[in-house]
Amino acid sequence: MRVTRLVDLSVPVDAGTQVFPGDPVVASHPHTTVAADGYNVQALTMGSQSGTHVDAPFHFVEGGLRVDELDLTRLTGSAVVVDVRGRAPRSRLTWADLEHATIPPGALVLLHTGWSAHYGTPAYFDHPFLDADACRRLLDDGVRTIGLDAPNIDLTPTADDPGEGYPVHHLVAAVDGVVCENLTNLAAVDFPDPFVSLLPLRLTGADGAPVRAVAMQVRP
Repeated sequence: MRVTRLVDLSVPVDAGTQVFPGDPVVASHPHTTVAADGYNVQALTMGSQSGTHVDAPFHFVEGGLRVDELDLTRLTGSAVVVDVRGRAPRSRLTWADLEHATIPPGALVLLHTGWSAHYGTPAYFDHPFLDADACRRLLDDGVRTIGLDAPNIDLTPTADDPGEGYPVHHLVAAVDGVVCENLTNLAAVDFPDPFVSLLPLRLTGADGAPVRAVAMQVRP
């Protein structure tokens, strides 16, 4: 196969990276410089869930698989981008929103909510979220990796709304599946059968890790 087009689905990682409320903020500064030391090295501080990232089952389940233990075949492969744009803030994505898509068993499912347009603003956390029953239907059909262009696949709690206890994260973790959050640029994946890579950093024992998510158009 040869790659004829590549689409970056990742948000930048820098001091402006928007993080989940309460998570470590991203910090980056020179540790050494060419002028002073003869080479450049950057010092980085961030959380395991910074930027575009994947969640391993351990994120919500004690004893669950850590990010360095994930089956890499669940992080790469043919993907289906499901267009669910136009939904209201904090609305539920049900099976009726997904059933129009043809999703082969084992495909990576990327939910295109359009909510990445709000990245960097408070409205980003008022995103649509995946309904638990719809998640069960996807898992029953053989899906093991689900991503979206929002900060949380579940409803994000606020001071006025405690949320639902992260049921989708728990359902995906129960089958050793993977969640990918903070995707962006899904509108640019306008070609059929994209090959997607969500390979994370191999952080030993971690609950998740940042990824450089990409979608590739491939030809034989």
